[in-house]
Amino acid sequence: MICFNGEEMIIFKYLCVFLIGGTVYGLIEVVSRGFTHWTMFLAGGICFLFLFGINTRTSFSLPVQCLLGTAVITSVEFITGCIVNLKLNWNVWDYSRHSFNLLGQICPLFTGCWFLLCIPGIWLARTVNAYLFA
Repeated sequence: MICFNGEEMIIFKYLCVFLIGGTVYGLIEVVSRGFTHWTMFLAGGICFLFLFGINTRTSFSLPVQCLLGTAVITSVEFITGCIVNLKLNWNVWDYSRHSFNLLGQICPLFTGCWFLLCIPGIWLARTVNAYLFA
């Protein structure tokens, strides 16, 4: 049996949350568009860490958690896109053809998708917390 002290347990907990988020997001991308990129694993892990924190550290209602999660995910997507698509020219995605896009990296259509995906994401965060860390 592995025993952790307090700090090690916190690191282990958030590493698990990050890995779960990155894996789930990568799977969502593969199912929805047929492929993913390793940077999306990192972005998905970061987003799930925030969703996990919003869910486990606040008592906000589900709609408020979804709004906060959407803001975080859209921000992470924009920052990631500016780095991997605009700076590094890796062309992981391009929303230029969607209405009201910002530099081709974010757009209202996908922001709406993030809101809807926050519902199962928050449920997953709650489940992970209850079964792995309670």
